[in-house]
Amino acid sequence: MTAAPPDLVVLDCDGVLVDSERLAVHVEARVLTELGWALTVDQVVARWMGRTSEFQLGEIEARLGRAAMREFDARSTAEVHAAFEEDLRPVDGVTELLDSLDAAGVATCVASSGTHERMRRTLGRTGLLDRLSGCIFSATEVGRGKPFPDLFLHAARAMGAPPSGCVVVEDSVYGVRAGVAAGMRVLGYAGGLTSAEALAAEGARPFGHMADLVGLLLPSPAG
Repeated sequence: MTAAPPDLVVLDCDGVLVDSERLAVHVEARVLTELGWALTVDQVVARWMGRTSEFQLGEIEARLGRAAMREFDARSTAEVHAAFEEDLRPVDGVTELLDSLDAAGVATCVASSGTHERMRRTLGRTGLLDRLSGCIFSATEVGRGKPFPDLFLHAARAMGAPPSGCVVVEDSVYGVRAGVAAGMRVLGYAGGLTSAEALAAEGARPFGHMADLVGLLLPSPAG
């Protein structure tokens, strides 16, 4: 529990608001393997989850060449979008979490390694876009993406909150590193693809369910 609510809760998008990572990493591992870079789902998670698409594509180009990188980008994007249309859902409990934060008057924003186009697709598909509109920030707006602190600091400035008053909610190792580097308290969602142990090792306080976040973010009533 916390003694006072934060000034701002900064939410990652993929894996925290929308359950997109599970769909994307399976596609990416399969397409890369077909193109000649045999990676398991776990290896894709460890290498790129939380990083920008630009970073990922740069590594793929260095390993497989420009033509294969472009083929990966086209194929994986099309297949991931198709999977989103079929199966994408909000992370369990996140709507109730947002309701609780709204009721308590706690400001929220989104800070994601994904592009605005991707977030419009995923948040729109899951019914979250309208309620978060106007406070969505992408790594495309800063010079360096996660694990650097630039995106979280940019979001805090835009929202008028000091870093020390912000709480970051992340589900990836690189995202946790970015939040810690920004001087923010970090809570690590371990109900996704990254273990509680890995999140804690980077400086996050792990939690397993979105319902647990209310007690971690908001003070308990007196009595």
